[in-house]
Amino acid sequence: MKTLTYEEYQEKVKNLKTASDVTNFAKELIAPTLQKILEAELDNHLGYDKNSILGNHSGNNRNGYSKKNLKTSFGTERLKVPRDRNGTYDPIAVPKYSTIENDVEEKIIAMYAKGLTTRDINEYMKDIYGINISASMVSSITDKVIPQIKQWQARPLASIYPIVYLDGIHFKIRDNGRILSKCVYVILGINTKGIKEILGFWIGENESSKFWLGVLNELKQRGVKDILIACIDGLKGFPEAIEIVYPDTQIQLCIIHQIRNTVKYIPHKDRKKFCDDLKLIYRAINEKQGFDALQNMKKKWKQYEVYLNSWDNKWDKLKIFFDFPEEIRKIIYTTNTIESLNRQFRKVAKTTSLFPSDESLEKLLWLAQRDITKKWTSSVRNWGIIYAQLAAIFPEKIKI
Repeated sequence: MKTLTYEEYQEKVKNLKTASDVTNFAKELIAPTLQKILEAELDNHLGYDKNSILGNHSGNNRNGYSKKNLKTSFGTERLKVPRDRNGTYDPIAVPKYSTIENDVEEKIIAMYAKGLTTRDINEYMKDIYGINISASMVSSITDKVIPQIKQWQARPLASIYPIVYLDGIHFKIRDNGRILSKCVYVILGINTKGIKEILGFWIGENESSKFWLGVLNELKQRGVKDILIACIDGLKGFPEAIEIVYPDTQIQLCIIHQIRNTVKYIPHKDRKKFCDDLKLIYRAINEKQGFDALQNMKKKWKQYEVYLNSWDNKWDKLKIFFDFPEEIRKIIYTTNTIESLNRQFRKVAKTTSLFPSDESLEKLLWLAQRDITKKWTSSVRNWGIIYAQLAAIFPEKIKI
């Protein structure tokens, strides 16, 4: 088992031409890398390097090797696991009795999921184990999750989701030699138990009725028979598409986004009073009171009436939350729930200014959501009350 010198490593990297070359090279590196890690672990355990005089009369020494076959994503590797005379060394990189998927690959995948760059991963592996990890090797190792992504995107879903949020987040991606800003459309649902659930995400399509029709039909094929309330941020083409696929769904435009768009050009000297008057609209007791507050505001702020006209134009989709009790209003009048998720996506992606492909972004987001959703074990606040209210409002769809 030969360990490559740095010069040999660089020469091999230069000669990589095809995906097959990369895979074979990664396979060639796995066994020497693991071997070097094991040797470093034992040095650390004993407190001195191999052949060092510090080992004399230390009370514990190296004691040869045991042979081990380890299955990796590149096939079975033959390793020599070093032993100590006292039998106190317990390998970390290749645990005892382990014969499946080596931990080094999982460490690399975990670091990739946290948004570490290839350089960060390489520096970590070099500092801890004294080995180099190339971008090609990171890509090959993380490619192992692609079948899991496909399976996740096609997994069966619940028959009904009381509340669903839709939003988009933009990333720069290289596409056929061009740098494009592509949108990732994320659908986040709250299931009947009140637990948040990412239903899926789609990269790069333009917003249109045709696009959303395809997405919603995909959800239907995966088992979603009904959605009670859909909360959106003015997504183009979505209302038309949902009326075809889920005609009974209530569509609520995000009030917070509407407020931001309205006050964007209001001068600072008037903004506070203007915003105080806006509160009379969306904090009204009922729709009539809210609509009257809007008309009064247009009269009071004649100079900014043009910014308030969009409230009139979108009122049919802005007013929906008035039909529900206070507990439900609080979770449907804004898309903050999904925006919080998107902030976490941005956080893991912030070290990558440009993704080399759609697939590389898809891998990162899927791995990130896997970590994020592990924490989603509790229902949303007041879900018991909310679910009872929904059952009373939609008795033919929710049974308690």
